[in-house]
Amino acid sequence: MGWLGIQQNALAFCFTTLAAGLMNNILSFYYVKLFLNRYKISEGDFQQAQVIFMVWNAFNDPLFGYLQDNSRLPCCSQRRLSILYGAPLYAAAFLLPWFPWREYTEGDWLCGLHLLVALCAYDGMLTFVLLAQCSLFAEISNLHESRLQLIKYNQVASIAGSSSVLFCGLLSNNMENFSHFQLVVLSVAALALACMVYSGQHCVSQYEQGERSAKDMANNAPNLSWSSIFYLTKQIVTQRNFLLFVSMNFFQVFHLAFLNNFMMIFADQLIPRNLLPTMAKSIMYGAGFICPQLLVLSSHSLLKKYGYYKIILSVFYLELCSATVMLILGPSHYYLLSFFLVGNMVMVSAAFSLFNLPLADIIDADLQKYKRSFPLSSMVFGTNALFTKPAQSLAPMLVVTILNQYDYEKLKDIATLTNQSGLEDLHRVMFGLVCLTPMCIALLQILAWTPFSIRESHADVPKYLDS
Repeated sequence: MGWLGIQQNALAFCFTTLAAGLMNNILSFYYVKLFLNRYKISEGDFQQAQVIFMVWNAFNDPLFGYLQDNSRLPCCSQRRLSILYGAPLYAAAFLLPWFPWREYTEGDWLCGLHLLVALCAYDGMLTFVLLAQCSLFAEISNLHESRLQLIKYNQVASIAGSSSVLFCGLLSNNMENFSHFQLVVLSVAALALACMVYSGQHCVSQYEQGERSAKDMANNAPNLSWSSIFYLTKQIVTQRNFLLFVSMNFFQVFHLAFLNNFMMIFADQLIPRNLLPTMAKSIMYGAGFICPQLLVLSSHSLLKKYGYYKIILSVFYLELCSATVMLILGPSHYYLLSFFLVGNMVMVSAAFSLFNLPLADIIDADLQKYKRSFPLSSMVFGTNALFTKPAQSLAPMLVVTILNQYDYEKLKDIATLTNQSGLEDLHRVMFGLVCLTPMCIALLQILAWTPFSIRESHADVPKYLDS
């Protein structure tokens, strides 16, 4: 594929990144506070919904991955068509959480069902569309330089997508003006749909070039059977580098979900309003989503020189050191705490933005090792999600359980608190979570990531020719 083709594909690829960023950032940042504080869901219903969602979240990825890699249906086997046909349902599923099914009372069972349906529907369509997009990342080109260029363009789209949290916070007063918030999410869904339709019409991989691709893919597609699913999955999960990456990525997904879901709650409780007014906090939250993309975009030359392995490992050490310093300083340094919350989110999100690079190298290694006709891109991404996606549910489940042990469920809606000792205990636990969570996660990630052996792909000549 020529350079012009890569440029055109990169543009189309990035429109799906823009769409996903617009929707995913808003949903992950606001949905926990929406259901806990506005809809007043009970802890039991919240936990039940998260458990069922955790199971669905884990298993739909490898199943969709196998379907996309092995199906003879064009809407599944061709990446761009998966994006095109999945786009309307993806945008519609995004809107589900923001419109209550009735006026909820505290502990309403229908609220729990609403959460369950919203999470499962959204994740199902997110998986179908973004697995196809992630596979395109590995299949547009085999060259490391082209992949870095694609990441560079992708980060520009991510910056635009990340701004949705900033503008949503400013226009809705951090969701306090709920009718304005609903208008914003409707606009976001319409814009995201238009972006994904463009991607679905124009983005193709080097394995989907014209009639040859469709014919070859049909001839090479194995039978859809459970035995073949287990056989191919076994080939993937027995690779040492894949296991090391998945172990590290599980904690990264947990950490990112922890920050996305609770950063606003922690900031509201730990930082006095007279120090940071609502608009300042909106800018702070927006920076937590925008700055990671700027950081990755500005580190393009470092990625070319040092490779993703060293940069990701360095980020883990930096997270460990910064959390240790914040814990030692204590919660009374409010401006430092604000900076730490944003900085921690920036580091975690920026490192996570690079994870397609090691996964693409794992796909290349799998293709070479088993001499496949086509890469199992969707299956590799889907199997990775099988082990890492449960962390998206475990994070809110564990944190809500811990906070409710200190009466967060009772204290969260009270403007003027009379139980000062209870509030102090809650703040102490929150600050402990803010510092100890990144410390423990960074230490575990260092142990898991250090033995990863694909370290020099940025300096290697291509293992096989770029079509």
